[in-house]
Amino acid sequence: SRVSVQGEVQEYVQSLLSEVGMGNAQLSVSLTELPVERYKTTGGDEVQFLFSANKGQALQAIHRVASGGELSRVMLAIKSLVASRSALPTIIFDEIDTGISGEVALKVGQIMERLSSNMQVLAISHLPQIASKGSAHFKVYKVDDTEKTRTNIVLLEPQERVLEVAQMLSGANPGESALKHAKELIKG
Repeated sequence: SRVSVQGEVQEYVQSLLSEVGMGNAQLSVSLTELPVERYKTTGGDEVQFLFSANKGQALQAIHRVASGGELSRVMLAIKSLVASRSALPTIIFDEIDTGISGEVALKVGQIMERLSSNMQVLAISHLPQIASKGSAHFKVYKVDDTEKTRTNIVLLEPQERVLEVAQMLSGANPGESALKHAKELIKG
């Protein structure tokens, strides 16, 4: 039942949030029993996530107080928990890195890399710290012709991957330091 896992969810999410730079974050799962006439196909209670990112801040509905980066990290933690308790063959993170960068992005990439030891992980990302963690790197790009725009995807070869990560770091014409940094990120 939801009540029996409530504490486990809160502890797991808070532990993972601490790992991604949110050591003071608190998450509380609130369960409110519904009157019988309001029961849903998903159960007889209503679930609400209450959240606080900072010390001394009262817990409030997550959708009211969490920034984009905070929401991204909470979603990563929840998806990670679900994935670790289910026999999922694949998990997809669609721009889970919204609102994060730098060291936090690196840690998010490391968490996704850990998940990949038990399942296939697909991540759509614009961050080099996350893109560099995959065992395969696909580039999605658009091509305009005279009549329409087409979207394409291509698996990058190792050297192409280094160039792509370097471009993610510094722009269209990466210098030697961006290429070196890209190689270091990919080596991990």
